Amino acid sequence: MPLLTDPAAIAGLVVREVRTGSRDGAPTRIAIARRTYTTDQADLWDALTNAERIPRWFLPVSGELKVGGRYQTEGNAGGVVEECEEPRRFALTWEMGPQVSWVAVTLTANDEGTQLELAHEAPVAPEFWDQYGPGAVGVGWDLSLMALGLHLASGAAVDPSEGLAFPTTPEGLEFVRVAALGWADAAIADGDDPAAAQAAAQRTITFYTVEPEDSSQS
Repeated sequence: MPLLTDPAAIAGLVVREVRTGSRDGAPTRIAIARRTYTTDQADLWDALTNAERIPRWFLPVSGELKVGGRYQTEGNAGGVVEECEEPRRFALTWEMGPQVSWVAVTLTANDEGTQLELAHEAPVAPEFWDQYGPGAVGVGWDLSLMALGLHLASGAAVDPSEGLAFPTTPEGLEFVRVAALGWADAAIADGDDPAAAQAAAQRTITFYTVEPEDSSQS
């Protein structure tokens, strides 16, 4: 992954919002990330939905990328494509084991290029939210949106191994710190206790930036 000379500025390209919602009568929390890319809507749509292009900045994906089709990202979530309105919006379920949440992506042309809005809605899980807050999913999306920006700028693929290692580098640590604290501010704006939100952000930073111990060495 190319060296980020100003990781805080790159993290600052994302506008973060947290909302309280409901789905089928059950309470949810929604993490929303918005970033504008200096490319046209058709190019951004293709980067997000072309199965041959997605792995250049995200993960390899298999399955049917059409409404009603089931998809699977390599080593991560799968689900069902619920909506697709080219080149404006798509929505899908985001399933990891028994946990089901929902992701919707909306593209809007503006004077600077195209705004991407990603909304990730999940059922309220108080213990998990208290521990990590919205940064648990939010920082992961921040890293993906950064990789998408690098791909769009160069057309090249982001090296997966470098992408995985990035959060443990000094530049990655700064990026994650700014992103996690940004998600804490968004949660506070939605009504979360400030001290609890800041503490959750610190745990999120540790989660993303501290390499797990090698069990083979113990």
